[in-house]
Amino acid sequence: MVNMGELFAYPRIRNISMDLVPIDVKEHHYLLEAGDLLFARQSLVLSGAGQCSIFLGNVAPTVFESHLIRCRLNPIRSNPLFYFYFFRSPDGRRVIEAIVEQGAGASGIRGSDLVNVQVPNPPKQIQDEVAGLLGSIDDRITLLRETNTTLEAIAQALFKSWFVDFDPVHAKMQGRSPEGMDEATAALFPDSFEESELGAVPKGWKLVPFGQLLSHTIGGDWGSDVADEKNDTRVAIIRGTDIPDLQTNANSRVPVRYTSQKKLAGRKLEDGDLLLEVSGGSKDQPTGRSLFISTALLSQFECPVEPASFCRLLRPVNKEVGMLLAQHLTYIYAQGKTWEYQNQSTGIANFQTTHFLETELVACPSDDVLKVFTETVQPLIARAHLTQIQELTSLRDTLLPRLISGQLELHEVQTHPEDVLA
Repeated sequence: MVNMGELFAYPRIRNISMDLVPIDVKEHHYLLEAGDLLFARQSLVLSGAGQCSIFLGNVAPTVFESHLIRCRLNPIRSNPLFYFYFFRSPDGRRVIEAIVEQGAGASGIRGSDLVNVQVPNPPKQIQDEVAGLLGSIDDRITLLRETNTTLEAIAQALFKSWFVDFDPVHAKMQGRSPEGMDEATAALFPDSFEESELGAVPKGWKLVPFGQLLSHTIGGDWGSDVADEKNDTRVAIIRGTDIPDLQTNANSRVPVRYTSQKKLAGRKLEDGDLLLEVSGGSKDQPTGRSLFISTALLSQFECPVEPASFCRLLRPVNKEVGMLLAQHLTYIYAQGKTWEYQNQSTGIANFQTTHFLETELVACPSDDVLKVFTETVQPLIARAHLTQIQELTSLRDTLLPRLISGQLELHEVQTHPEDVLA
């Protein structure tokens, strides 16, 4: 073990106000180089302070913001990717948490403390080999996430074709067979449209306000950070900011807090539920992000799960309708339609939930069409490889300390690393 400062090419932890530094290649002291480690100086939550990232390079000269601390290691004796993996591992997080200081509403670290933390210092060759091994696991995780994105895009394309553009209905009206559809499925679609009070729909279908397709809806909870007489139940609370990570199966930063049994009873998320972000957003990002809740997602947590106070639980009348509503929410958000249901109050954007539930119309088909849609889309969004992503992530974070401690030899895991944890 050595002090972090001993690994630097030269002292690089500085308190630089980057908004005062021009981006000029001559100002090389302030430019990032490939391999630089970046630590979050402060965070509103304890787990955020000191989080480590690595700069992999950029075509244009790049500097870093003042809320970050930069570390540039000596490339002769240190592999920055190895230390990046160390600081994102459980052991590395504990090292950082030991130097986090609590302030007024925020936690933070100082460069002078970071430079003195004790870190492992195996030979450079071992660092290179371990970094290569963990990088290959990351590549597999990335590939699985890209596959997930493709599957979600297929589900969205099918939703748009059937329930937005009504492609099968138009095809039958023109005497054509719907593209890419077997005869039995095609027979379930009408061959004409009819007018309703709410607009034209395929014959026999209905346009139904979103809220009428729900059996239960309730605002979220925040609870307390420690257990007390009132809040005595441990619970994971999903915030709007957690939705992108959970959608891409990234490392979850969902906070674990404490709530009461009474509050949890109406807010506990179940398979088939929808979680809707109803407050937050920004000038470039509207509220209205959503998350489909599945058994696989809930299995990531060792305690009950509920929405945060800036989110809302939406429980569809049944799982088939839930599948349709989940795709509907994803579609209108991607199209920017949720801007229509947003208002601004004291700098915070709020989603007009009641207005949305009463006015947002959903094209509801016959039960037979809905059944086929669910059976087609369910395997795509179930993400059969979700568990594999979690296992690979756990493997990556678990291997490093075991390799460093000598509990495992590198040659044991280089060919089939997952076998060592079987």
